[in-house]
Amino acid sequence: MNVYDFDKTIYDGDSTADFYLFSLHRHKKILLLAPSLIGAFVKYYVFRRGTKTDFKQVMYQFLQYVDINKDLPDFWDTHVGKIKDFYKKQQKKDDVIISASPEFLLAPICQRLGIQYLMASRVDQMTGAYDGINCHGEEKVRRFFEVFSDGVIDEFYSDSHSDDPLAAIAQRAYIVKNETLTDWNKA
Repeated sequence: MNVYDFDKTIYDGDSTADFYLFSLHRHKKILLLAPSLIGAFVKYYVFRRGTKTDFKQVMYQFLQYVDINKDLPDFWDTHVGKIKDFYKKQQKKDDVIISASPEFLLAPICQRLGIQYLMASRVDQMTGAYDGINCHGEEKVRRFFEVFSDGVIDEFYSDSHSDDPLAAIAQRAYIVKNETLTDWNKA
């Protein structure tokens, strides 16, 4: 089976950031959260305090202003074209997506694309609260083996070395930059 990261790997961009901007365009009340978001950003990225999960939970507070049942399908209607061509050409039935992005955000596009295996961060779509650990780094490996205890990754694709743990257990791994694939060990 082939395993893929999602953002900047098979999706051209960051789906969470894109959904945030899409939602902000529709729901101006999200701007009321700007002070807390700026504070969380400075705390984590400038002063290196707290965790990335803490920062993301503050950011995800925008979900309280979103009509998830309407906005999410509309978002994917306008963003499905950001799925990269290289992926569309090589997609297989048993592909696995493992991403730090929220599961609720990626589930609709995975369903549209016919991807049946999705592992992503469990985030409450109404409150933005995490249920468990952010699906990142070593957590991706743990989650993979939780579902596929004897699983073998034939090929792994990601845009980031934060996914070195998954690349290490794959038979072959590739770094993705735009539509270009490079052997992981040569990246």
